[in-house]
Amino acid sequence: MKAIAIIVAVAVWAFTPAAFAAEEWGIDGEEKARFEAKVVDIACELSGNCPANCGNGKRQLGLLRDDGSLLLVAKNFDNFAGAAADLIGFFGKRIVADGLLIKTPKMALFALQFKRLAPDGKWSRANQFTKDWSKANGGKNAAQWFRQDARVKTEIAASGVFGIPGLKPDKE
Repeated sequence: MKAIAIIVAVAVWAFTPAAFAAEEWGIDGEEKARFEAKVVDIACELSGNCPANCGNGKRQLGLLRDDGSLLLVAKNFDNFAGAAADLIGFFGKRIVADGLLIKTPKMALFALQFKRLAPDGKWSRANQFTKDWSKANGGKNAAQWFRQDARVKTEIAASGVFGIPGLKPDKE
């Protein structure tokens, strides 16, 4: 009897669609989504301005779905960072993307949380930016990279904490 129960459990597991790995964030219009798409350079797709290797990760990358829709990949697990570091290694290839599709009346965004090479590559978390940042900054902890980043500090010095020159926060 125990052997039958194990066989049934394995059969149910084997034929059940994989659960989404995406974590909900409570954003209006969000829905968990997993789909295959080609990683593309957004500017290239929209304007024909297509540098070699899509600018080596310095341009916004997106996902071109089979139905022709182009999704801007707006965020991943890294605070205040885009997904270019996670997607550049997949440029021009098809991936399986898992995350949150956020639909608003004006546009749709995709918050990439996990990715793998299609059709059955190894899943990886979308957090390459902080790994790259830490390596480029002598191994510093990148949990709050934006508080330590020289580029961010320079921008705040020039434009103010709120992006408005001369406007100061109530408390430092």
